[in-house]
Amino acid sequence: MDEKKDRGFFGQPTGLRTLFLTEFWERFSYYGMRAILLFYMYYAVTKGGLGMDRTTAASVMSIYGSLVYMSSVLGGFISDRLLGARRTVFWGGVAIMLGHIVLSLPIGQAGLFSSIALIVIGTGLLKPNVSEMVGGLYTEGDPRRDSGFSIYVMGINLGSLFAPPAVNAMSNHFNFHAGFSLAAIGMFIGLIVYWWDGRKYLPKESLKAPDPITDKERTKFFQRVAIVIVAIIVIVIVMMFAHAFTIDNIITIISILGIALPIGYFVMMITSKKVTKIERSRVLAYIPLFLAAVIFWAIEEQGSVVLALFAAEQTRLSFAGFKLSAPLFQMLNPFFIIIYTPFFAWLWIKLSKRQPSSPSKFWMGLVATAISYFVLIIPLMGLAPGGKVSPLWLVLSWGIIEIGEMLISPVGLSATTKLAPKAFKGQMMSMWFLADSAGQAANAQIVKLFKPGDPQNEMMFFGATGIVTLVAAVILILFVPKIKKLMQGVN
Repeated sequence: MDEKKDRGFFGQPTGLRTLFLTEFWERFSYYGMRAILLFYMYYAVTKGGLGMDRTTAASVMSIYGSLVYMSSVLGGFISDRLLGARRTVFWGGVAIMLGHIVLSLPIGQAGLFSSIALIVIGTGLLKPNVSEMVGGLYTEGDPRRDSGFSIYVMGINLGSLFAPPAVNAMSNHFNFHAGFSLAAIGMFIGLIVYWWDGRKYLPKESLKAPDPITDKERTKFFQRVAIVIVAIIVIVIVMMFAHAFTIDNIITIISILGIALPIGYFVMMITSKKVTKIERSRVLAYIPLFLAAVIFWAIEEQGSVVLALFAAEQTRLSFAGFKLSAPLFQMLNPFFIIIYTPFFAWLWIKLSKRQPSSPSKFWMGLVATAISYFVLIIPLMGLAPGGKVSPLWLVLSWGIIEIGEMLISPVGLSATTKLAPKAFKGQMMSMWFLADSAGQAANAQIVKLFKPGDPQNEMMFFGATGIVTLVAAVILILFVPKIKKLMQGVN
């Protein structure tokens, strides 16, 4: 279909509707599960939980999120070299659905960790390739691209908005496993929509791998996979003999891997013979944006860990006569994104070539992120022993950080597709998700410092995090001219 005539979905290509609905249901399943998972892990067995230590549960939540986005590297490779984006996304959705089904079964920690493995693999296959297909709906100079990504992000957040109350209601009325089963149903619906609608409206190119693997490369690939598997087995055996095979130690190893992996990936792309001189310059321009995104996602993803604990332990769970539940605060993230998206989509089209560059949007986003944590210090100052803060402070904090997300998330997705080397299209999108992975890998250690219910500790935590973010914003401001030059005409 002619791109100029294809305006069947709010002025955007009709294929955007397919991907919008696919991500809607995938995020419904994922964020529905995340809304109650932390509480499922540390609630006592008598309350239907697993009875894990609260600090360990918080670290598991962060490392789970890190692994989910870390696996996007695998998804990018399989899409680029083996199956093509469309098939990779489908099988990723199947794995996610199976993961939620396992979690809906009352089989304790075995079910938890089996589910984590399936959802980690499935999301890695699905998420980066759906985003890459969004970019593939537009020609290089199409001014609708940023607006299209903003609408796509709204689909993500609509699914995230409806999931917490639905899954939480099921959990409260029946049990945690009933809540997780609803997440499985959501992913099943998403798969049906994707398969049925995608046949008509998604580009045929998405069925083919853009850089098919050769027989020689395939042999080398499987050799490397075998080496990795053997290395993991050896590490596990050594840890078991040393009596060090604990959840905390495994989390630490994954945290290190989550930070080391993107470093290795950047080195690989910069040194690859498949990358041209102009493409290499654009990859170098992407590095500071990536680092800014790591800091942003580290704080944004604390919403389902640090702020979830803050909501449960330090927040008054009643307002205007209504009784609140801690998981419901997870609605605030998607709620504000949905409120802000039409404005920002309109703003970027209105400003057109006069809009700020991608690096400038990033530093603005970091400033908003820092302020979102600074405001949480205010109600804690002078709080009486055993006192609780008004839920409106959490509403305000989320309202501010989501301004930061609107300046970083859709813009970062769009910039990633524009700065990606041709040979690494899917894998470059994986790099965007590795920013989230690295942020959450760091979180797995950082959240151990947070002590919910201790106002002094909470003020120190929010204050120190905000200051670090603000310093990063100032450094990025200083590097904006250099970054724009390295982008080689891409804005």
